[in-house]
Amino acid sequence: MAAYRVVLVSPLYDGNVGAIARAMANFGLSELVMVNPCELTDEAFRRAKHAQYILENASIVSDFETAVSGCDLVVGTSGIVTSGQKNFTRIPESARGFADKMKSYTGKVALVFGPEDDGLSQHDLEHCDILVHIPSSDSYPVLNLSHAVSIITYEVFLAGNFEHNLSEATDEDKERLFEFFNCLLDSVNYPEFRKENTSTMFRRIIGRAVLTKWEFCTLVGVIADAHRIIEGKKPLPP
Repeated sequence: MAAYRVVLVSPLYDGNVGAIARAMANFGLSELVMVNPCELTDEAFRRAKHAQYILENASIVSDFETAVSGCDLVVGTSGIVTSGQKNFTRIPESARGFADKMKSYTGKVALVFGPEDDGLSQHDLEHCDILVHIPSSDSYPVLNLSHAVSIITYEVFLAGNFEHNLSEATDEDKERLFEFFNCLLDSVNYPEFRKENTSTMFRRIIGRAVLTKWEFCTLVGVIADAHRIIEGKKPLPP
């Protein structure tokens, strides 16, 4: 799993910095480096809540190169992108697409965010390996700095943790479920001319659901008990 460092380049508002520290703690990040930041007042610590330790341990440096030193991958962020091929420094990866690619990455990653007014400079972008953009409404596409950090750190947390905590039902499991479902249709004298389409629809629904092992067992148990009761048999013991 990758290790992440959040880099803030010349943040203007210490309230945003505090909110960023809180978001980092929410999603398991702790390393914060700031390039020539604004003064951190009580407002920053108030908004950080229980993540004040991140502000207290943050490193303050004077240039971009020092901020990303020691990182294997430098990821810039921007609310301004282009679909043209010539200005390749502003051709982005979506936040979710980037996080998905990081699932198997094991190096040190710098997540770099620019100041609230102008974002990262062209110079800074040219030193980034990847540009990440958060898709948003064309009528107001630029997010607040702390909101942008929250979304991107959430995506990398989700990709690296939550999705791997649940085991999925196997193909064999699902075939057993479909067999039980078809038995249930027979039990309720479901019209023969509709049975094939209904079975196919059920299969598609289960395919889209991507059942976990626990969800599969629960659903099979309900369908199997319903079938047995309709057939005049006692439900199976839990």
